[in-house]
Amino acid sequence: MTTYLASLSDMSSMLNSQNMEETTAAAAPAGTLRTAVEDWMRAFQTRLCAQLEAADGGATFRTDSWERPGGGGGVSRVLENGAILEKGGVGFSAVHGEMSAQAAKVLLMPDPRFFATGVSVVMHPRSPRVPIIHMNVRYFEAGNGEAWFGGGIDLTPIYVDEAQARWFHQTLRTACDRHDATYYPRFRATADDYFYLPHRQETRGVGGIFFDRLTVGPHGSADKLFAFVQEVGDVFGPTYTELMRQNAPLLYGPREESWQMLRRSRYAEFNLAFDRGTRFGLETGGRTESILMSLPPRCEWHYDQQPEPHSPEAATLAWLRKGVLWAEMPPKS
Repeated sequence: MTTYLASLSDMSSMLNSQNMEETTAAAAPAGTLRTAVEDWMRAFQTRLCAQLEAADGGATFRTDSWERPGGGGGVSRVLENGAILEKGGVGFSAVHGEMSAQAAKVLLMPDPRFFATGVSVVMHPRSPRVPIIHMNVRYFEAGNGEAWFGGGIDLTPIYVDEAQARWFHQTLRTACDRHDATYYPRFRATADDYFYLPHRQETRGVGGIFFDRLTVGPHGSADKLFAFVQEVGDVFGPTYTELMRQNAPLLYGPREESWQMLRRSRYAEFNLAFDRGTRFGLETGGRTESILMSLPPRCEWHYDQQPEPHSPEAATLAWLRKGVLWAEMPPKS
């Protein structure tokens, strides 16, 4: 149920953001689009898991199929104790039915009847040199005929590598620019706003792109929007496995592991206190194992733990702010 809940509440978060997409009604797409999107999401989960298993080289995904009592179901795939990945989850769902009045109100749904399908991914690597990453791609139909796509990718390094952060953002910008030159700057700003811990006054990581309510009709043809979402999904595997390849061999010790536990605790704070997917799922009786699949396997809190001045940890903390134009930064000489 992970992707179902993430899809619903990621949309809720975007509906309540300042960068909210237009929600002009459009005619319902043909049923063949729904089938095509669901089939692609299902196959994408399988392809991505194979990519990640090959890159990790030490573990395979456990498959956990489930059914939703109201209609539809999904497959949660979880990898644990790999050579590189300590814990990773890739969830697929395709669900339909009628949501509760409470859920419809929270999501500003024009009609409680719905169909939703998507894939949601979170990877927690073993090494503090390999960044955490999250990705979600989704498609939603409301009972009144409105239909839209959403998704995004964001990166949470334990230690920010400036060159890799630029490369990550440039990769996303290139993917966005192939479809619409306005996508990357808009969706980068939305990611900055969403993945933010206001009580810490810091971003969860170096951001990425995050979008929702790309409505079939006002924002383009269904085929063009679907092609963009497919590209966002397909760019994830090569991008993250390259980061795994580059960073997994790097050495680290107790100091780096201690910083990793603190940064993981920030990740947990965001997911439990601010992520609308997690909160919505728990408040509405969702499938707990799938909802909490995104949490790190281990993390720590210590009273008033602060990095030493001018340390690598302090340098990372200085990058965790909104508005860093990674894709526009010149390479370091």
